[in-house]
Amino acid sequence: MPCYNEVDTLAGAVERVLESPYPREVIVVDDGSTDGSLDVARKIDDDRVIVVALERNHGKGAALRAGFARATSPFVVIQDADLEYDPADYEILLEPLLDDRADVVYGSRFMGGEPHRVLHFWHSVGNKFLTLLSNAMTDLNLTDMETGYKAFRIEALKSMTLEEDRFGVEPEITAKVAAGNWRVYEVGISYSGRTYAQGKKIGWKDGVRALVCILKYSPPGTRVRELGRR
Repeated sequence: MPCYNEVDTLAGAVERVLESPYPREVIVVDDGSTDGSLDVARKIDDDRVIVVALERNHGKGAALRAGFARATSPFVVIQDADLEYDPADYEILLEPLLDDRADVVYGSRFMGGEPHRVLHFWHSVGNKFLTLLSNAMTDLNLTDMETGYKAFRIEALKSMTLEEDRFGVEPEITAKVAAGNWRVYEVGISYSGRTYAQGKKIGWKDGVRALVCILKYSPPGTRVRELGRR
């Protein structure tokens, strides 16, 4: 659970996660928060909660690396601290892993019949463009590459050496999942997106970096590259 300045939602997010029957451990990585989030995390009284504190803010990718390094459970779910993604969806997200049909599962905001808060048209356009480009470069067929809800078999997760510090980690993960030939499933999830006034942090610069990362980390031998050689 990467966390940066989420003092208003962190305790509730951890509580919701712990209410689920699935978690064996909840690794909260405070990414240099300045609003008291770290104090909130350290006051949570549950043996399953592990708190990792980064000295300064590095970004979501750096926080994920720190959390992944501490993970020991057979399956790992990325859960943001802002509750845009609902822990009630764990059953849907984990089912292909538990049934040994998948190694990686993406929770898509754009498929299925689950409820979604209606927000930002241009965010949706940008997301679909980045997903399309990522699909072209990886030869996957995702509907939501940028989703914050991703679940992994720990062997798949540990096979990846992640480099991106900020939100570029999302296309980087996708490229490295494709390069590893891991079995990928996608399931529909609910989504309660936030506005910038409510604390949403991703911006247009992150979109530009995502574009760079799609090109940088795409595995060799994809269909686009093969076509380019003809």
